[in-house]
Amino acid sequence: MCGFLLSHVGGLCWLQELPGSMETRLLGAAVLLSLVDVLQGFAMEEKGDVFQRTPCPAFLVLDNTAYLADMTFELPCNCKPEEVSSVVWYFQKDMGSPQSTVLTDFSGTVAVASSHARAGSAVLKRFSIRMFSLIVFKAQVSDSGHYLCGTERGDFFYGYDVDVQPSSHISVAFVDRGQHVQDDYSGEFFKLFTTFWDWTRCDRCGVRGEQRRVGLCYLQSPQLHPRYRTALPNVTSCGSRAVPAHFQQAVRLRRPEVAVRSCLSPCPKVEAPKEGVLAISNVIAKLGQKPWVPRVPTQFHKQVIGTNLIIACPGARPEHAVAWDKGSVRLYRSRYLLNVNRSMRVFIDHGNHLHIQRVRARDGGTYFCWREGKMVAGFRLTVTFPPRRRRTLYDPETIYAIKTISMSYGVITTIFILIQLCRCWWRALSSPGT
Repeated sequence: MCGFLLSHVGGLCWLQELPGSMETRLLGAAVLLSLVDVLQGFAMEEKGDVFQRTPCPAFLVLDNTAYLADMTFELPCNCKPEEVSSVVWYFQKDMGSPQSTVLTDFSGTVAVASSHARAGSAVLKRFSIRMFSLIVFKAQVSDSGHYLCGTERGDFFYGYDVDVQPSSHISVAFVDRGQHVQDDYSGEFFKLFTTFWDWTRCDRCGVRGEQRRVGLCYLQSPQLHPRYRTALPNVTSCGSRAVPAHFQQAVRLRRPEVAVRSCLSPCPKVEAPKEGVLAISNVIAKLGQKPWVPRVPTQFHKQVIGTNLIIACPGARPEHAVAWDKGSVRLYRSRYLLNVNRSMRVFIDHGNHLHIQRVRARDGGTYFCWREGKMVAGFRLTVTFPPRRRRTLYDPETIYAIKTISMSYGVITTIFILIQLCRCWWRALSSPGT
């Protein structure tokens, strides 16, 4: 018997060739191509019917999610009717609240990239809707609440209970110093504990670096509100609306935390330049001294002395492993992390930004940024003095100074005249002839 034997291995079709004529081989190839087209069409149909295969719950429940402040989070609309082509997201601080914020990008006025968003702005200026999913950039504690996916008429399909925990008073434990994370706290009918994420990558390579591990506060209790859905039974984040009111006082005492430890990671091998590039470099070296060339893309900036400066690492997010160096000096978190020293002027916050308060002349230099174990950018800082300009009589400051000096002189003159009049009157009364 001759032709092709059709087999099935791991869900994929393949052909085993048997002795036969050329016509039989061509017929088998045609059968194989037709099967591939069928499989591709089936895969496209499966992808297109993802909303049809995910029915919306008859009773709206809210999925609990927790994040650290300044992070960016995404909420997918996991279900919707097939005939709905666009969704509208609603934000409520509490369930049933009459005040709801409508998050829609129909007007095209929302931010579409994290670089366009500012941490202190309202949520209306820090969100985007992409493929039915809501993206909130640089989340703040005020963004905690309910997010509902629905239509313009107010039909809701899916909901989230978002808990953004603060990073301003976060608890820090340096493992190398023997410090430990917070212990679990057990109360009546509830338990407080910390759920840690995985350790980040080593923030530097080739030299000693550091790793971070962020932990968020969670609560376990059988008295949680049944309308909220959690990943584990009777477990939710501490800021969730599912937590009963009589637990709130104990929950406020529990803070998010971060653990920091040292690490050492080798740098990946860099390909050596080609022979032609080396030859050109040698010629330049012989002709004269090479100009200063930065190791990484470097930004030049001038800052006035006495002002405050915040430097952000390009493309970095709070959950990334980010490190800072000033020249060859390593700015380790064990010394420069926020609140490690109350009087520190240069520090790194929990969003991986480098702060320089009250800039001084000695702060000038080149600051290097590491992201995920690789040096990615430089920031060359030049400290300048405020420019001096000659004031005229028409400047507001000059007019204000003249008015102040004139009023002071008038008051002093009036007081002096009154004192002299009083002295004359007293002498006239006390003279013997009166």
